[in-house]
Amino acid sequence: MARGTDTDADTDADTDAGGAAAGTGAGAAVPGLAGIPLLGSLLDLKADSLGTYLRARQRHGDVVRITAGPPGLRAQLYCVFSPEGAQQVLASESANFRKDNPFYQEVRDSFGNGLLTSQDEDYLRQRRLVQPLFTRRRVDGYADAVAAETRATLDSWREAQGGVVDVCEEMTRLALRAVSRILFGTDTDATVGVVTRSFPVITDYVLRRGYSPATIPRTWPTPSNRRAAAAMDELYAVCDRIIGERRGAAPEDGAGQDLLTLLAAAESPAAEGDASGGGFDAAELRDQVLIFLLAGHETTATSLAFALHLLALHPEAQDRAREEISRVLGDRTPGAADLDRLPYVTQVLKEAMRLYPAAPVIGRKAVAATEVGGHTVPAGADVILAPWVTHRHPDHWPDPDRFDPDRFTPEAEAGRHRYAWFPFGGGPRACIGQHFSMLESVIALAMILREHAFEAVDTEIPVSAGITLRTEGPARCRIRRPAGR
Repeated sequence: MARGTDTDADTDADTDAGGAAAGTGAGAAVPGLAGIPLLGSLLDLKADSLGTYLRARQRHGDVVRITAGPPGLRAQLYCVFSPEGAQQVLASESANFRKDNPFYQEVRDSFGNGLLTSQDEDYLRQRRLVQPLFTRRRVDGYADAVAAETRATLDSWREAQGGVVDVCEEMTRLALRAVSRILFGTDTDATVGVVTRSFPVITDYVLRRGYSPATIPRTWPTPSNRRAAAAMDELYAVCDRIIGERRGAAPEDGAGQDLLTLLAAAESPAAEGDASGGGFDAAELRDQVLIFLLAGHETTATSLAFALHLLALHPEAQDRAREEISRVLGDRTPGAADLDRLPYVTQVLKEAMRLYPAAPVIGRKAVAATEVGGHTVPAGADVILAPWVTHRHPDHWPDPDRFDPDRFTPEAEAGRHRYAWFPFGGGPRACIGQHFSMLESVIALAMILREHAFEAVDTEIPVSAGITLRTEGPARCRIRRPAGR
């Protein structure tokens, strides 16, 4: 939820009143979700925001207004649930929708002004600098690092045969070590401990502030502010130390270098009419590193953990994936070239990302009044896209809660709207690391399934929307050696 100042008190019943931009003459008013007097849907959003968004679409359709908060601190959220609306907000009319809401500002204040949070010329300059480091050819070179960290995870499970592992904890550790190795090379161990300690403190702090109707200054010496400041100081210090060691260290070809060294050496000519060429300074490098650490491990960990959880609940799909892995790979270590040779493993991951998108909610702010789905979203409105809801839209996903990797055969994908599935966002701000995420996920899942069979201990995993999708309980699986291994 994003903070706002709308004082409309009509929240005690479902309503079609309000929401249209005065004088635009374009589009109908946006229907509103029922709430309670004074607070609207604030308590529902705090208790279960993802369920609230699902209920809003079921009751009112693809564009719904949700009012939350007390008068004077009231937020009006304009929720867009259709694939067509998502495409409009993220792609075809993306200039009308900016990352200007309070939640993004809290992320920016804690994790820096990197690619995830920057805008305008800052974003364009950063994208020009970073894009060459995320080409398919460059990313494919990270496959060996992913395989090495996956092998280390598998080795750590040797004593767990017949026992239980929490796949969310294990995949978070694996993904963090993999992205740290790619970013920092030999400094992986120095960073993993700091990130493991500091990230939960900082992300919880961001969530409390980003979803609160009002916040106090970060400089006030409250216990919460002091804990967050200490965590940020520790995280910034380790990044700054490694960055200082990397400055000017890259050879001309960049071969064999970690991503941080390549980032430190990156330079870009200024765009036409812009004098902002050159490379990153130390502070900008830290901002990029922090965003890559955040987005680069939590998203992939979510996809891997829920792929394993869903396969543990569906042994026939697990056996089918393992048969493909055995047939294609035998006993050799997978590499980047194997992504196209493991189509069913890829389908499993895509279906896991449909049901459990790592970014379940995406926020924007409308710059100008815009007609979306026949309704007017007013200028200045906080706009919510919810992959969690769109990925379950019954018009695009028959029996939407059912796990079915065959939804992602090439034929099925070709017959579906491009934005019926958008776990990596879309348009000009689409995730720059989506090929890396798929590379890491396919390699890791293939190696894990080849050596272990999974049986679900926890059949249901409560989740909530944080900066990324958060689990609210364990995701334990019993592991054993598969037949024939």
